[in-house]
Amino acid sequence: MGKAKQETSVFDVKQVRELIELMEAHDLNEVDLKQADQRIRLRRGGEGPVAYAAAPAPVAAPAAVAAPAAAASSAAPAADDDTDLILSPTIGTYYSRPKPDAPEFLKVGDTVTPETIICLVEAMKMFNEIPAGVSGTIVEILVKNEQPVHVDMPLFRIKKS
Repeated sequence: MGKAKQETSVFDVKQVRELIELMEAHDLNEVDLKQADQRIRLRRGGEGPVAYAAAPAPVAAPAAVAAPAAAASSAAPAADDDTDLILSPTIGTYYSRPKPDAPEFLKVGDTVTPETIICLVEAMKMFNEIPAGVSGTIVEILVKNEQPVHVDMPLFRIKKS
């Protein structure tokens, strides 16, 4: 009796988590893996980790993903000359506090630096700390706790310093 070869998927959540941990431990910005017709690309930048996974899909799928982002960009509140918007770097669920019983990361009037953690965005059971990326004072919080967010959705209005 021959042993059946068990093929592991690159989309296994445990493996993705291990890859993210390795990226952080070795300060890697991108990992791109391909196995047969499956592919996974993990990328992180100045505004937090972003994971992209792709498999063979119909041509219509990318258009469906791009449409909400484009519509949201046109509906984004405009920033005045002395304010800027902090945008979500990823899709997921916005959390205004690190734990349900903890105080919120920010309130209107708080001062932030580029390294200040302003919120968490949870995607696929992974909680990503989102840094401000800019210095200034929070003028307006544009989302509610546990609200779904998407890439480039405005989260905060900030007065630049």
